[in-house]
Amino acid sequence: MDSVARVHPSLRPRIALGIDPGTAIVGYAVVMARGSELRMLACDVITTPAKMPLAQRLQIIYEGLSNVIEAYKPNEAAMEELFFSKNVRTAMSVGHARGVAMLALANSGLSVTEYTPKQVKQAVTGYGGAKKEQVGEMVRILLKLSSIPKPDDAADAAAVAICHLNAFPSSLAGYTR
Repeated sequence: MDSVARVHPSLRPRIALGIDPGTAIVGYAVVMARGSELRMLACDVITTPAKMPLAQRLQIIYEGLSNVIEAYKPNEAAMEELFFSKNVRTAMSVGHARGVAMLALANSGLSVTEYTPKQVKQAVTGYGGAKKEQVGEMVRILLKLSSIPKPDDAADAAAVAICHLNAFPSSLAGYTR
């Protein structure tokens, strides 16, 4: 039996990729958990030019997320569910981006767990109606960062990853890599 197989699942690091989907900006964060300790490995955004055709923008998102997955090798992934407001056109566009993100995850052998914005806020701040600033501040505190990740999409992705890592005990977390 190799040494990795003998390590208790709760001591094995979990690496979660959190995604805040969008067409113009996709936030992503890679967070590692070992027991109750959380550590940020990466947190940034993938941006696409507004005037670029949708198909090319989706290609940029797919390639960007595929590169993040290859670089950090997460074993879990989570994404914020689509929040549908009044703008149907925006919702459709974000839906395309979510689909491409899911494809990048699936092609990398990762399954995705989805959380509503309210679930993410509840998990990170203790209050489902928290403001963006409160979520960002709690991300900073929980990950022991010197400042809140910028832009907001990156901080939101970190909140999604934290939500996921706290939602499932490590002994129940799936390892697909």
